[in-house]
Amino acid sequence: MFRIALFVCPQTLCSSLGLAMDSFHLANRLAGERRFEVLRVSADGAPVALPFGRVEVEGGLDLAARCDLLLIPATGADIDTTFSANQPLLAWLRHAPASVQLGSLCSSAFLLAEAGVLDDRRATTHWALEATFRERYPQVRLDIDALCTDDQGRLCSGGAQAGLDLCLYLIERHAGAALARRAAATLVFEHGRGRQRRFTPLLPDPLPAGSPLEPLLAWLEDNYAQPFDLASLAQRVHCSTRTLLRRFREQVGMSPNDYVQRLRIASAQEALGDPGRSLERIASDVGYADRASFARLFKQVCGETPGAFRQRLMGRQA
Repeated sequence: MFRIALFVCPQTLCSSLGLAMDSFHLANRLAGERRFEVLRVSADGAPVALPFGRVEVEGGLDLAARCDLLLIPATGADIDTTFSANQPLLAWLRHAPASVQLGSLCSSAFLLAEAGVLDDRRATTHWALEATFRERYPQVRLDIDALCTDDQGRLCSGGAQAGLDLCLYLIERHAGAALARRAAATLVFEHGRGRQRRFTPLLPDPLPAGSPLEPLLAWLEDNYAQPFDLASLAQRVHCSTRTLLRRFREQVGMSPNDYVQRLRIASAQEALGDPGRSLERIASDVGYADRASFARLFKQVCGETPGAFRQRLMGRQA
């Protein structure tokens, strides 16, 4: 039997804790036996007050040291507050027994990274936290596109529901692929559903009203399929190409070319919902000269081929 200690602290997100507990309890029920023992632990072994009520625990971190895995549910995006409130956990992580695997759901990858246990290892977290994570922990090999990672006993999941991907991975690894598939089917969840990139917004948030680039972005939204060059775009906002590149990166977060490509791909995603339009026609309509170039960029941006995207979309509409 695989023993899992779920760490609970005041910053723990209730949904993440419940997701992990439900996943392994479901696996036990479907298996007809206890394949997983799930224990709740806190820093000092005392109950923890969460917004929905008090959570009882079975023990402290000394109990976690006797388990196979310490798994930390998501703790939200206020990283510094989480660090300040969980110094005992960070100290424990730095000296955790070698026999105990360490895992995190969503934002709690920051706790593992802060303790240094992800150094030189592959890891992931919520896509929205990528820039902060990379800035703080350049020594970690962040694979932000992954829904979950496992590097020599250091396990991480991407954002929110990706925690379920990690739980199913653990069920498959320690109780078999058949049980993991049954658990996923019972939860009406797609097991092995690809990469986190599928869920990352293609386009940035709208610019504030009055931004000098706002008219240009509005024009691009209407004319993204047309050929364009940087000089003509710069003329539209009455600046040099160098200034346009700088402003675009500062305000939009990417280059003008990347922005146009994402406008095209976003339009293609909508068009793929029409089964009567061929991939060749869609590629041409959104501004690509051939299907191969379109398909290659679509997969690079979306993490799957246009055909796979259409198949999923048709499945949802059925």
